[in-house]
Amino acid sequence: MTAPKLIPPHGGYAELQSYKMSEIVYDATVVFCDRFISRRSRTHDQMVQAARSGKQNIAEGSMASGTSKKTELKLVGVARASLEELLLDFMDYLRQKELPLWGKDHPEAQAVRKLAYAKNRSYLTYKTYLEASPPETAANTMACLIHQTNYLLDQQLRALEKAFLEEGGFTERLYRVRSQERKKRQ
Repeated sequence: MTAPKLIPPHGGYAELQSYKMSEIVYDATVVFCDRFISRRSRTHDQMVQAARSGKQNIAEGSMASGTSKKTELKLVGVARASLEELLLDFMDYLRQKELPLWGKDHPEAQAVRKLAYAKNRSYLTYKTYLEASPPETAANTMACLIHQTNYLLDQQLRALEKAFLEEGGFTERLYRVRSQERKKRQ
């Protein structure tokens, strides 16, 4: 009988739907900010950084998960918080420009939301909404994308919490493996 793995498989973030969506959000945020917000503006930098933080923290959490479920939970939570900050920036943009925020039942919002089911979805799936549309459409498209990403992150956080409660973390796994090894020797 082989001993249980001390460090389980980890990483694989590139296959997570939350990561894929956060990558789209990051790429789209850069395009939006370059089109509609002055590059000299602190807001431009902060929005791009919030989008980057969302994406990078999912990846970092996934890589840390082999030795620290606590760190994974924390970093996915940071990703979620960064994207919420970014969502507020887009909502502020719409409010300050006196542009309407689409409700989830708005026809264009529904069209954007349906694209989440497209095969091989990427930034290119949303390109016309971001590069060939007026600011109202682009900002509302971003709000839709961030809401979808946040939904995925909320689901991921619930799953991570459940797994942590059921299986414990790295320290508990260390104890179990060491205890099993001791029992074998006795």
